[in-house]
Amino acid sequence: MNFSRPAVYLLVAASVAGCAVSPTTGPEKDTIYRITVMHTNDHHGRFWKNSDGEYGMAARKTVIDSIRHEVAASGGYSLLLDGGDVNTGVPESDLQDAVPDFKGMNLLGYQAMAVGNHEFDKPLSVLKMQRDLAQFSMLSANIYERGERMFAPYQIFRLGGVRVGVMGLTTEDTYKMVSPDRVKDIEFRSVIAEAAKVVPELRRQADVVIAATHMGHYENGNHGTQAVGDVEMARAVDGIDLVVGGHTQNPACMKAENVLERAYVPGTACQPDRQNGTWIVQAHEWGKYVGRADFEYRNGDFKLVKYALIPINLKKLVLTADGKTTLVPYTHEITEDQAMLALLSPYQAYGQLKLGMKIGVTDARIEGDRAVIRAQPAAMGVLIGRATMEKTRADFAVVNAGSVRDSLPAGDITYKDILKVHPFGNTVVTVDLNGAQVMDYLNALAQMTAGSGAFPQFAGIKLVITAGAVTSARLKNEPLEAAKTYRMAVNKFQAIGGDGYPQLTSQPSFVDSGFVDADVLRAFITANSPLKAADFEPGDAVVRR
Repeated sequence: MNFSRPAVYLLVAASVAGCAVSPTTGPEKDTIYRITVMHTNDHHGRFWKNSDGEYGMAARKTVIDSIRHEVAASGGYSLLLDGGDVNTGVPESDLQDAVPDFKGMNLLGYQAMAVGNHEFDKPLSVLKMQRDLAQFSMLSANIYERGERMFAPYQIFRLGGVRVGVMGLTTEDTYKMVSPDRVKDIEFRSVIAEAAKVVPELRRQADVVIAATHMGHYENGNHGTQAVGDVEMARAVDGIDLVVGGHTQNPACMKAENVLERAYVPGTACQPDRQNGTWIVQAHEWGKYVGRADFEYRNGDFKLVKYALIPINLKKLVLTADGKTTLVPYTHEITEDQAMLALLSPYQAYGQLKLGMKIGVTDARIEGDRAVIRAQPAAMGVLIGRATMEKTRADFAVVNAGSVRDSLPAGDITYKDILKVHPFGNTVVTVDLNGAQVMDYLNALAQMTAGSGAFPQFAGIKLVITAGAVTSARLKNEPLEAAKTYRMAVNKFQAIGGDGYPQLTSQPSFVDSGFVDADVLRAFITANSPLKAADFEPGDAVVRR
C-alpha cells in the first residue's frame, strides 16, 4: 500500500494564496524577506481543551490566525509545520481514528507535517484514510515500502521570492514501537543516510532547507538506546537551516551550549538549540505551545531574528489572598475560535457520550505520568501488572512504560480514564519459562534506558539491579530457582519484540490470551473498587544500584 500521490516530489505552493508558481524564480538580490515558521508536534489526539481549559485546537487557531495576520500586514510570509504524532492519546480522538484532529489541522491551515511513529498505531487503512483526509503534505524521506518511498520526501514552498524546501524524517525506532503487523514490508531507513541524499537535492532547488522531523531532541546527542535524533543528524548532515522536531515531547530550550533547560517556565524566553549551523526547535507536546521562529532571508543568509514558545492557555496554581488556591494563565487568556469549535464540538460530544461511564473509584491518584513511569518504578505499572497477573494466573508481570499513557485521577474512574492509560488495544500474553530463562530476560530488561518507552515496570517480583545487571530476583519471598517454571505476563507488543524487548512468540509455551489490556484493567478496577492507591506503590520492589 503505497501512499505517495502520483505527483512529482517538487510541489510548489505560495504561503498565503496557495497558487502554483515557477520553481526557477529565486529571491532578488539585496532584498530582505521576512519569513515566520510556526510549529507544533506530538498532538496526540488533543483536539479539545483539557478540564482546566488548557490548549485545544480552538485556542490554537486564534493564535495562529493572529500571527498570520500580523506577519502578512508587515509584508512577511508564514509557514505552519508539525513534527508528527497526530494519533493516540485521548479516547475521544482514538475512538474516531483522529478524524477530528486531521480536520482541525486542515482548518488551521497546516502546510506540511512529519510522519510520526504513532501514525502506524492503527491498521494501514486508517493511515491511508488520514493521508487522503489531510489537505497538507505528510512527509517522510526514510520510510520505504517494498523498496519505494511510502510518502513524499519533501515539498517546496514559495514564500515571496524565497524557495523553502521542507523535508520529512521519521524515527528509525518506529519498527519496534508499533505492532509488526502494522509495518510489514515497511523499512525505516537511516535518517542520516536519507538526509545526506535529500539535502543536496533540495539545495539545488531551494534557497532554505527545513527538516520536519519525528526523531527526538536529545541533549548533546545523548540518545541512549534510542535511535539517533535531531542533534546527531544536524551534526552529521550539512545544509539544513532549521529542524522542526518532535518525538521526545520537551521544549527544546537551551540553558547553555548543549545543556537543556529542563525547568522551562511557560511564557519565558526560549533559546533554541543550534548544531552545525542548524537551528533545532520543538514545542513540547499536545498543542501546549505554538512555536514561532521569525527569520530574515537576504542574499543566501537565513538569520533567526526572534524565537518564542507561545503557551496556549497553560495555567499555574497560585495562592489567593484568602489562603485558597486557583489556576491562572501563565500569560493571558486566549479566546477560542468559533469556527473551530463548530467543527469539533460534534466529535467531542460523541466521544463524551461513549466514554463517560463510571467503572470504579480510587482514594488517591495512581501515578502513570510519562516523566515518572519511564524513569522509575510507578504505581500504575504495579496496578497494570497485578491486573494482568490476576487475569492470566501469572507469577509475575512486566509492563513496558511506553504502553502506559496516563495516570488515574483520584475519585471516580471512567472508561475514558482507562483508555487514556491504555489507548493501543494490546492483548495480554503469557509464557512459561524456567528460572534461568527468566533471569536472561530480566537481564535484557535491566539494560533498558531510563526515559524511553522500553523502561520496564514490574509486578509480583522483587529485583536488585546493580550496574545494569540483575543481582537478586525473588518471587513470593523466595529466590528465583533456575530449574523451576514460572509464568510471566506481558503485552503482545513486548512479546513480539516491541521496544527492543526479547522476542517470545517462538517459545512453545507462548499464549496470546486475546484479552485486551484496557478491558483487563477495567475488570480489575471494577472488581476491586474502591482502590487504595497506597496498595500499588512500588516501594523497594525494584532497587537499582
